[in-house]
Amino acid sequence: MTAATGNPLSAWALVRLGLPALPLAFVALPLYVLWPHYFASQFGVSLSLIGGLLLLARALDALIDPSIGHWIDKLYAHSPKRVLRRAWLAALLLALSFVGLFFPQWLLGRSVGQADLLLLVGALLLVCYLSYSVLTIALQAWGARMGGDSMARSRLVGWREGLGLAGVILASMVSGLAGIAELVSVFVGVLILAMLSWSGAVQPAPSTDTHSGGWWSSLWQPWQDSAFLRLLGVFMVNGIASAIPATLIVFFIQDRLQLGAEMQAQFLGTYFVAAAVSMPLWLRLIARFGLRSCWAAGMALAIAVFIWSLALGAGDVWGYTVICALSGLALGADLIAPGALLNGVLQTEDQQHPHAGAYFGWWQVATKLNLALAAGVALPLLEWLGYTPGAQDAPALAALTWSYALLPCALKCLALLLLLKASRVPLNKESV
Repeated sequence: MTAATGNPLSAWALVRLGLPALPLAFVALPLYVLWPHYFASQFGVSLSLIGGLLLLARALDALIDPSIGHWIDKLYAHSPKRVLRRAWLAALLLALSFVGLFFPQWLLGRSVGQADLLLLVGALLLVCYLSYSVLTIALQAWGARMGGDSMARSRLVGWREGLGLAGVILASMVSGLAGIAELVSVFVGVLILAMLSWSGAVQPAPSTDTHSGGWWSSLWQPWQDSAFLRLLGVFMVNGIASAIPATLIVFFIQDRLQLGAEMQAQFLGTYFVAAAVSMPLWLRLIARFGLRSCWAAGMALAIAVFIWSLALGAGDVWGYTVICALSGLALGADLIAPGALLNGVLQTEDQQHPHAGAYFGWWQVATKLNLALAAGVALPLLEWLGYTPGAQDAPALAALTWSYALLPCALKCLALLLLLKASRVPLNKESV
């Protein structure tokens, strides 16, 4: 079944297209939040070694993403069915590597030294990340090739990102209420269900372009697109602004608010549930006011709300909960607008951009760089300002608060200014 131009997709069709985002969200949360602590406690591996493996695997993965995008363009030029066959293979590798990371003894079948264990885990991390990237880029490129106006693109991205948020919430609940074995089992089951859903989803219309060009020209074509570069600049500055609080949240909760680590789940749950609830509201607003206006409004709301974190002190549970809830509402715009605007950049006469995969490959690099740059800026800045984990003296807490709240708001203001400046120039033929 292929897409029919001009006919909006039903809610069920959007669910089928977006469902793979749900299990993919499992990969991001458990690997960064749960796996390091679990692996260190189960196998006695130091956190520094685990962190080094994560960083190395993620760096190699990010370097390969644009080439993955070019490869996916080649697959789409042949047929969507070929993309699905490769996606099934990537899903199989993702499931095996995910299981192996938490239970490497199932693969080894015997006790081994730490060096061999780290070698195996490093390979599994790389396979896991690469498989995740293949599925993510293929899914995003599939959506971009569906075409449609700004509202159709917003609905598609909104459903996909909303299901991704559902995956984050489900992973948090399963890991908190059950355990690691249950988390892994649920992930594998949901991944199979999602792939079956994707296999029966509406397919992009056949492309009139029989090839996507050579590797080098395809890889660098996005960098010759001024509309893409403007959008990428806004996306990166805004993404770093959002990633800094995520990097520092544990320090802020434990040292500034002086609350236990268990409160982190409550605050994050509030944040993500509010974001999920906000998605239908943002879609209604986008239909009336447009993508860029709503993205700007979301940024302004985030700044107006999050700046109040500067006034919080020890024990401010309800104040911080309200900030998390309202920030979550603002997050909905961040989740829908950038992806929908990127799909708009990729609109062509036949709605089949031959380099869509390459664009999304670089988009994934930017997404991963946001997290890396946030940690690379915020953590050294904190240390330079005199903060160390557990510090309770006034200058150290002030440095923590400024880095956690003031710096992200300043970057958010810069992103808003860049977006307003970019809004003077159309991103594509269609006004958004």
